[in-house]
Formats: sequence, structure tokens, C-alpha cells
Amino acid sequence: MKAGKNEDWTRRKQRKKPSQGRTESKSQEERKPNPLLSYINPNSAPFRFLSPSPPPDSSATAMDDLEQAILLASDSPAAAAASPAVRAGALAYCARARDETPPSSLLQLCLHGLTSSLHAHVHFWCLQTIHDALLRRRLVLPDDLAMLRSSLLSIAVSSNAASPPFLRNKLAQLVALLIRFEYPHVYPSYFLDIVPPSPPQPGPTDMFARVLVSLDDDLLSQEYPRNAEEASDAGRVKDAMRAQCVPQIARHWHEAAVSLRAADPAVAAVALDAARRCISWIDVSLVANDVFVPLLFDIALSPGSVAPLAAAAVGCLSAVAAKRMDARAKVALLRSLLAAQQGFGSPDSGLKMAPLVTAYAVEALECYRKLGSGDADGATALEMLEEVLPALFAAAESSDDDEVDSGSVLEFLSGYVSTMKAPSEKQLGHLGRILEVVRMQMSYDPVYRGHLDVLDKIGKEEEDLMQEQRKDLVALFRSICRVAPGATQLFIRGLLVTALSSAEVSVEDVEVTLTLFYRLGETVGEEEIRNGTGLLRELVPMLLSARFSCHTHRLVALVYLDTINRYIKFMQENEQYVPHLLTVFLDERGIHHQNVHSLQDALGQFTATDWANNGIKFSSSEDGSQIFEAVGLLIGIEEVSPDKQVQCLTALLNPLCQQIESLVMDAKAQGLEESSPRAIGLQQIIVALNMVSKGFNERLVMGSRPTLGVMFKKTLDVVLQVLVSFPNVKPLRSKIMSFLHRMVEILGISVLPCIPIALQQLLVDNEAKDMVEFLYLINQIICKFNSSANALLEDVFPAIASHLSVILSQDAFSNGLASNTEEMRELQELEKTFYSFLLAIATHDLPTVLLAPSCRHYLENIMQLLLITSCSHKEMTHRKTCVQIFVNLIKDWCSSSEVEDKLPGFRVFIIEKFATGCCLHSILDKSFNFRDGNSVALFGEIVMAQKVMYERFGENFIVNFVAKLREAHCPPDLAEQYYQKLQGNDIKAFKSFYQSLIEKIRQQQNGSLVFR
Repeated sequence: MKAGKNEDWTRRKQRKKPSQGRTESKSQEERKPNPLLSYINPNSAPFRFLSPSPPPDSSATAMDDLEQAILLASDSPAAAAASPAVRAGALAYCARARDETPPSSLLQLCLHGLTSSLHAHVHFWCLQTIHDALLRRRLVLPDDLAMLRSSLLSIAVSSNAASPPFLRNKLAQLVALLIRFEYPHVYPSYFLDIVPPSPPQPGPTDMFARVLVSLDDDLLSQEYPRNAEEASDAGRVKDAMRAQCVPQIARHWHEAAVSLRAADPAVAAVALDAARRCISWIDVSLVANDVFVPLLFDIALSPGSVAPLAAAAVGCLSAVAAKRMDARAKVALLRSLLAAQQGFGSPDSGLKMAPLVTAYAVEALECYRKLGSGDADGATALEMLEEVLPALFAAAESSDDDEVDSGSVLEFLSGYVSTMKAPSEKQLGHLGRILEVVRMQMSYDPVYRGHLDVLDKIGKEEEDLMQEQRKDLVALFRSICRVAPGATQLFIRGLLVTALSSAEVSVEDVEVTLTLFYRLGETVGEEEIRNGTGLLRELVPMLLSARFSCHTHRLVALVYLDTINRYIKFMQENEQYVPHLLTVFLDERGIHHQNVHSLQDALGQFTATDWANNGIKFSSSEDGSQIFEAVGLLIGIEEVSPDKQVQCLTALLNPLCQQIESLVMDAKAQGLEESSPRAIGLQQIIVALNMVSKGFNERLVMGSRPTLGVMFKKTLDVVLQVLVSFPNVKPLRSKIMSFLHRMVEILGISVLPCIPIALQQLLVDNEAKDMVEFLYLINQIICKFNSSANALLEDVFPAIASHLSVILSQDAFSNGLASNTEEMRELQELEKTFYSFLLAIATHDLPTVLLAPSCRHYLENIMQLLLITSCSHKEMTHRKTCVQIFVNLIKDWCSSSEVEDKLPGFRVFIIEKFATGCCLHSILDKSFNFRDGNSVALFGEIVMAQKVMYERFGENFIVNFVAKLREAHCPPDLAEQYYQKLQGNDIKAFKSFYQSLIEKIRQQQNGSLVFR
């Protein structure tokens, strides 16, 4: 596992791949100019760097001019005193010098600047310019490259550790780039030249380490994606280093760690960091030996080691543990690490050794997975894993993101739990510790408590971040629930008891306890909840009676109600708890909660008598809408007495309707904008009404307790007044549309008289996406009421057809819109929905609607549209829908006798146009692919259409269709067989024959005919 894989989970920035052509940034401290930097007077003359072109050749004068330009273009004191125009001129001069000077001259100029200038800004510019020229292959002459190599190696070997870090990094990056291009085929001695001699000195050691780090970042590391050229170069460099100098480099790392850990721990840390990066591809025995490993443990655990050095030592040990190799060899390696430092798996060393402990646990688990418990080495791997678990748990519970990679720990824990089938007592103990880790990682930071209560911007950001962070934790928790449900319930019981027994319990502890209880409900089956399996029979009543000292906090109140709702099936099955359930929602834990104003003001006290005097004000949040659904579910339980239901629903609906009427009256007087508080308030109330209605069904509302139906009918009348008054406020209209869907479901046929006025307003100012929503509602009405909706459809169909003839005109699809634009996607969705609408009419005893006098005007255009679509639309699903529409229209409008047809001329249209165009020519086209699933489904409908046409039209259809087959070069014997197969009762045999017939006609034609 690579360190940092899940750093975004722990709110850290992920490590970025360094760009090979980057200009390195310098911190404020690093950017301080060299003490020898003298102030340059921007008013002094002459300013030769402002001339139209840079100096022609490298010389002391040219470098002086360039040096002044660089300083004025940087953040030096000279630049601070210069005018913007002078600085712009300096920048332009530097750019011309870099881009227009011949490569050899540019190299000489830069090397001269590196050796002669006293200014760090100049040195950085020269190094960056050479790097860019080398990367862009401007420097290609062997003499130039030899001179550059000699100069850079000389500077690197004599480097002083006190020089600015940004210069040393840039120099290292440049040397690393040369190594990539030249080692070993051009110059094989790079590493032999720059490996510091013994004993290591800080300057050369630091420089060599930075070269290795840059080489790793820009070429060797496999943590970043590499192109083929980079991968090839990396392989060449690694192979050469392994053959030539890696043992010498490893000895240097050891010597540097020994001699510099006290003298210069910062340099020693950089050297070990370079070692860590290389361990993955060198011979691991060069580090994993009896000399190096004890030294690394000593540095890591010594109280005298500074933090960066100790972390670097732990990083090396982690890299050793993570070294890729055969599972048995890995077991031996892990055993040697454990033997080298007995007790590094103890809780006391957990935090300091966290990266090593995590890597060790990951690798031991992987070995166990590969070898299995029946293998001796596999069993050893499991024993070693369990030996370091205490340290891993201690690190995970520390909540120190600077020391612990929480994402890697979580990934390991998930893998560990996945290996368990029937946990032993010891493993159950480990699962308890893992549950505690989950609980801690899922807990909010108390510093955000106030922000989360009022849910300001900071609180919202923290809530969103925690929601994202909890995804993997919840997945781990579910895994534990599946492996050890009893242990999980026992753990939650302990949390709940602790939370209820302490008056000082924190918001964060209660919130995470309830969240885990809620998530437990996601893993338990509905039947188990109903029966109260395991500890649920104890836990759910405990939850119902719970009153936490911090219940006033928004987070606790919402998750508490969510959790109650999660286990509502238990209360439905155990009726004795229904009164307790209603109490929860009707006291300060629910509608009287001080921070959930929308619940308190909308519902009030169910038992109060002064509802008319209760002023209702909605908050600006809809986060309580799920509570309305829960209350609706509670009131809608049939075990609640009819009187109690009416009392509760009255107390719920009346204040909401009064608030709507008040807002509408104010809005009529002062206007209503989409984003105004009144519009938002109306939306919230309608959403609340919609959620409440989900607790009721048609059988209850219109059957056993019709008084409830009357109440909802009155509520619908109030809501429709909003639509009549403000049909153009689309967000509001969308909420009303959703409410209408619910009313159609629960009020049944009694809702039909209310629908026309709603549909009239819903057709105002419609765009494509609005018509899609409108047609969804119409389709629901058709499917719900069938022929009972006939009169309604006759009234509304002309308006629908008129709107769609404009929106779905040919121009709409041919005006140059790309198919992936939002507008085109909306048009395509509307087209699909329109065909579904026509199919609903055709299949629900409503085809006669199309024959009504008010609708007949549009019939010809609709028939032509259906014909064209069934024959040639690129979407096979649309073609299939249109064929189904035609089949159902044939069944309804045509009989065996043409005299009795409901639509004169329709029979001829079907035989001559539809049968020929869709059932023959469209599938003869080579674009019709019998290997495509949608095409095969369409073909099945086409076959069925022929059977229906034969049943209704008889010989008229057969004669015409066989003639068309012969025109398409169908052999006479096949045409005769077609006639016989069509008359038979085996639809599968006819389908198979017709497919073979089409394929044979295609072969006869050999692509010479095009039917479209």
C-alpha cells in the first residue's frame, strides 16, 4: 500500500507529481536575497537591458545587464523601488534573453552568471533557464553538454549546506535531468562523482540526497503515471545503478545516518528520505540487515532524535516492510524486523511508529491471505499481525493526522475484517477496538459545535466534509455488523447506556452514537427489525425513552429522529410502543425542538386547543422534511384510532393551509419572485404536505376512513390556488407537480375534477423539460384511471399536441445543436416521453381520444410522425414504442370488416405505408443489426405487428405484402413460405423464418437497393 493513498480522506493535500519543466516556488524565507546583494538604483543609466534585443554574446557586460534585469524582474529590493514599466521591460528582456539567444551562447551566459554573480535570484534564473533549454532539447551539442555536466558536477560536489534550499533543489533537479538523458551510455560516472566520500560532510551529503529525491520525483517513482519514454529511461537508470553503485550508495546512507544524526540531523533526515525512496527497487538486503535496521530503530525510538529524523527512519523501515517480494520471503523479512526491535508493536510505540506499524500490518495481512491459515508461514503471518495490532489501534485512536495516515489504517482494517468468517474470542476483542476506532473517526471536532448548530457556512462545510469522510467508515462498520452482529449491538448498547447515564455527555458523542445505531438499522433486515432480533428489542425502546442533555443541538435532534424513523417497523409490529413514538415527535424532541423551527411552527402541539393563535413561521431550511414524512407515517398507521387520526391530521394540515393562504395574499399584493422568501416559504410548505401524504394510501383515505380524504381534498384545493395565482414561478410549480402526483395516488378517482384547472396552469410558458414533467403527470393519470380519464384527455390533448408541435418541430432538431448539449438532451427526453404518452393512450382503452373532433386536427401529423419514427429513427427503443402504438391502434380501430373501422383510410395507411416501410424496408436496411439487443426487441414487435395485421386485414394485407416482398427480390418459394408461416400459430417459428428471409433478401440485393 502506498502511503498517502487516502490522504484526502484525512483532510490532507495529496502529494502532487512535480512537473519536469516547473519553475520552483520559493518561500518568503528562501526568497531573501544573498546578504551580498547590493541595491541597484533603477534610475541609474544606462539601462541596456531595455534595448530591443539582448546582448549578442556572453560577456561580463552582457551578464551585468542581464543581472540587473533579473533583479528588477524578481522580488529583490531593486524591484520594489522600480516602476511597473521598468519591471515590465526587465521581464521582457529576460524572456528575450532566454528564448532568442543561441543555445551555446545562452549556456555560456548562464554558467558565467552562476560563477560570477553574488545574487541568489540570478543563480535561480540561470539554473531554471538551463533546465528549460535542456528539457526542450535546445542543448544538444556534445561540447555544450560536456561543459554543462562538468560545471554542474563541480558545483554539486562543492555545494555548501548553508546555501538557499530553493537553489539546491533546482541544482539537484538539473543534475537529475542530465542523469536521465546521459546515464550510463554517455557519461557512466555521475554517481561515482557525486557520492560523498567518507566521512560524509553535511554539504555534499545534502546535495547528493536532493539529487536522488529529484530523480525519484521526476523519473524513478512509480507513484506517478509515466509515459513510455519515461518508463524506459527509468528502467535504464535503475539497471545501471544496481549494476554499478547501489551498494556504495547504501553504505553512504548508513554512514550519513551514523555520523550526522547528532551533528546535523536535518541533513541526516534528507539522506534517509532519499534512501526510503530507493528501497522499493534496490536489493533490500542492503538496508534490511543486522547493521542498518537496528540503527534505524534506534534513531526512530531515541528520545534525542528530532522529529524529522525519527520520521525519516520510520519511513525507511516502512519501505522495507512494504518491499514487494514472494509471500514466504516477506514473512521472513517481517519476522526479522520484529526480532530486531522487540515490542515495537506495543501500544507505547504506536504513534511514533505509526507508518511502520501500518505498513507491517498491511503486509502481514497480505501474506496471510496468500498463504492461508493452514500454511505454517501463513499462520506465522497472522501471529505477527496480531502482535502489532495493539500499536496500530493505539495509533488509530490517537486522532493525530500528522503522524497517522488514517486512510491507510482504514483500508487495512477493512481488509482485516473481510478475512473473518466466524470470529474467535480474540478476534471479537479486536473488532471491539476497531468499532472504537470507527466511533472516534466518525466524531465531529468540538470546535465546530456552534457552527453545526446554526449551520452557517463553516458548519455546512464541516458537515459536507464529514459526510464524505464517513463513507468508508460506514462501509467498514457494515462489514463488522455482518461478521459480528451481536458484538456490534453490544457495542452500541454500551455507547447508548453511557450517553444516557451522563449529564455531561457531549454533543459529538451522542451524535456519533445515534449515527452508528442508525447505520446498524441499514444492515438489519426488515423482518429482524419487526421482531426485535437480538438486542434490538432492548435498544429500540431505550431509544424511544431517551432524553439527552444535549438534545437541543440540531445535529442530535435530527439524527435522533432519523434513527427513530429507521426502526419504525418495530413500533408498527409492537403496537404498545406507538404512543411512545407519537410522544417523541410531539414533545421537545420533535416538533417542539428549539432549533427545528419548521417542525415546531408547522406542527405545534397535537394536544393543544389554541391552534388559531399559533403564529407559524418557516425557517429557510428544508432539512426537516423527512420528519414530516415520519409524522405522516405515524398518523397513517391503521392501529391509530380514526378520531385520533383526524385530530392529528387536522392539527398538522390546518396551520400549513392557513400559512399558504396568508403567503398567497401577501404575494398577490406585492408580487412573487422565484428567490423571494415568500416563494421559498411556499415551496417548503408544499414539500412538507407532500412528505406528510406519504404516510397514507388510497385504501385508507378513500375506503375505510373517507374523512381523511376530504381533508386532503381541501388541502389540494388550497395548493392549487397557488398554481392559479403564480403559474410562472417554475420552482414552485415543480413542487406543486410533485404534490399532484401524490394526490392522484391517494385520492383516486375523486381527484379528477381538480385536474383540469391544474393542467391548464401547468401548460403556461412551458419549455422542453417542463413538458417532460407535465407528460409524466398525464401518464400517471392515464395509467391510474384508464378510460375514466377519457373526457379529461379529450380536453387537454389539443393543447398538448399544439405545444409539442412547436417544441418538437423539425427545426428544433436541425438548428445545429450538438447532441450532448443540455438543450438537445431535454428535447430528446421530451421526444421519448411523448412516445410513452401516446403508447399509454393506446394501451389504456383511450385510443378513441385521438378520434374526438377536438383532437382529429392533429391526427394526420401524429400518424406521419409515428410512421417516420417506426421506420427510420436512430433510437431502436423509439421505433419499438411506435410499432407498439400502431399495433394497439390497429386492434382498437380496425375489425375484420373494413366497414366497421372507426377511422376510414387507416387500414389502407397501415397496409401500404406502415407494413411496407416499417415491417419490410426498414429491416432490409443493413443498418438494422440482428446482433443488437434493442434491434432484436424491435424485430419481435414487427413480427407481432404482422400477425395482428393478418388477423385484422386478412388477404388484403397478405397480397400487398407478398407483392412488396417480390419487389424486394424475394424468391417466389420464400414468399409462398412466408404466407404459410404467417397463417400458423407458432410465433417463434414465424419470427425465426422471417429473420432468415430478410437475411436471404439482403444477400440477393448485395447492397444494391437502398429503401430509405
